[in-house]
Amino acid sequence: MSGSLALLRITGYTDGNFQKAFRSKPYTVMINPDSVKLQRSIEYNEQQAPDSSSASQKYKSTPSDKLNFDIVIDCTGIVDPKRISMPDEITALENIIYTYNGQIHRPNFVSVQWGKNMIFKGVLVSFDISYTLFKPDGTPLRAKISLGFSQYISPDTINKLNQKKSPDVSHLVTVVEGMTLPQICEKIWNDDSYYVHVARYNDLDKFRNLKGVRTLIFPPIIQPV
Repeated sequence: MSGSLALLRITGYTDGNFQKAFRSKPYTVMINPDSVKLQRSIEYNEQQAPDSSSASQKYKSTPSDKLNFDIVIDCTGIVDPKRISMPDEITALENIIYTYNGQIHRPNFVSVQWGKNMIFKGVLVSFDISYTLFKPDGTPLRAKISLGFSQYISPDTINKLNQKKSPDVSHLVTVVEGMTLPQICEKIWNDDSYYVHVARYNDLDKFRNLKGVRTLIFPPIIQPV
């Protein structure tokens, strides 16, 4: 078997642009989740026209993407003989995603990464702990942690996205598996030749058959004078 198992990793950041990492090292799960749920929705206002028996939907907003998954912390020593303290595991995770950070006056911003193909940047919205195995004295040995995150987009990026579509403004695009940068550039700017600029801006080494789910920034295109 080549390579080691890629474990899901959760990293804290102290800024909404996800540039300044929190002082604690990332939390690496002991066992990868069985499934990961990415939730998207669109909100509409129901409007009923005069002399009509049915309502029509008028676009209202697109809420932030939601990410939900469960992880298992196993302190029996079977999974990792060095990680056998449940309080230490819970505290390490809480410090990154839940605990109030006095320096920024809020909990940390969070990046969830699993391998190279899944990167989700957001904030924690739910954190549920279910203890499922105990020592005879009641000390917990195993816990299921249910985590929910909401995508976070910085105000600067939102302002750019609210502007008219044009090569000289930024666009934030959620890319799904099978898309290519030329296709997306053609859709946004009616010109697929900008893909090299986008790939370089996002540090991508390929532009066809993008894998996984991730958010890319399509930056302003500087036109020649």
